[in-house]
Amino acid sequence: MKNKVLAICLFLLLLMGCKSKQVVVKPVVVEYTKVPLAEVDANQKKKAYDLGKRVLMICNTSKFIPFKESEATPSVIQNTTLEKHSKVCLKFRARYGSFIDLKLVEVYKMSPSNETLFRYKALYEHSNANKELRLILNAENKVSSLKTMGWTDSFQSK
Repeated sequence: MKNKVLAICLFLLLLMGCKSKQVVVKPVVVEYTKVPLAEVDANQKKKAYDLGKRVLMICNTSKFIPFKESEATPSVIQNTTLEKHSKVCLKFRARYGSFIDLKLVEVYKMSPSNETLFRYKALYEHSNANKELRLILNAENKVSSLKTMGWTDSFQSK
């Protein structure tokens, strides 16, 4: 009997000693600092433009060229598939017509991640097209994010 009571007490002490602490996770606050277009590295600007245009030109040419490891992060490579592009292209071509070009509007430095956000206005054949392409290059000059959205004149981080 004493052994059972002792075993139960040891078990309870063990449970209390192993009780996990509550971890408080502080959200990371991303700060956006606007960079004058003249101060952005020309090679970085060209790379962002070329990669962004390549993604949107797929709708015109139907030639899907996947990103290489030297061009994009693994998550972007994994999420940029022919199937996803086909769905988006069907919708965009029906609504906006053929893709024409990208116009760089703003560049932002993001801290603490040290990434660069390029904000392009996407120009399409139809006048009702009012689309934006956001392309983020990380510190290694790889695409870490691509996003199309409706165009707004003022920058909104979300």
